[in-house]
Amino acid sequence: MSVAEPPLQRAIHTLYCEHHGWLFNWLRRKLRCSQHAADLAQDTFVRILGSRDTLLGIREPRAFLSTTARRLIIDRARRQQIEDAYLRELALTVEVMEGHQSPEQILLTLEALEQITFMLEGLHEKARQAFVDYYLDELSQVQIAERLQVSPRMVRKYLMQALVHCHQAVNV
Repeated sequence: MSVAEPPLQRAIHTLYCEHHGWLFNWLRRKLRCSQHAADLAQDTFVRILGSRDTLLGIREPRAFLSTTARRLIIDRARRQQIEDAYLRELALTVEVMEGHQSPEQILLTLEALEQITFMLEGLHEKARQAFVDYYLDELSQVQIAERLQVSPRMVRKYLMQALVHCHQAVNV
């Protein structure tokens, strides 16, 4: 650094050169991780650079650096707690939602039902009801016959009519 440089730049340069190694080692002992210590040492100097006005009046640089670093450690711990809480809630939501359809699945189901409704238009009411009961509600032909008050043979006839009608609707 040249003698003609501004006092603020000189103060920053001096602070970094004389105390970065000490701060890194102090943080490494505290955090027990050299990668986190390096990140936090860098964050500490970035934070200090953000408050340039205070650099000129520093009497105890190591106390200033350690106080700033402690505050960053606390900030990081708070962020980590928030992140952990969010991840726990997300995991609980996934657990609760298991077995439920996603919004995309619901949309696809609604679109399929809309297509089925369109294809069944013009079909006799009992044939349409037999189709819905059999293919969507998964009732047996005997159950459908009881519900519609017809014979199981008539239910089979309704189902055949519905399938032929749907085939024709698709091929139109």
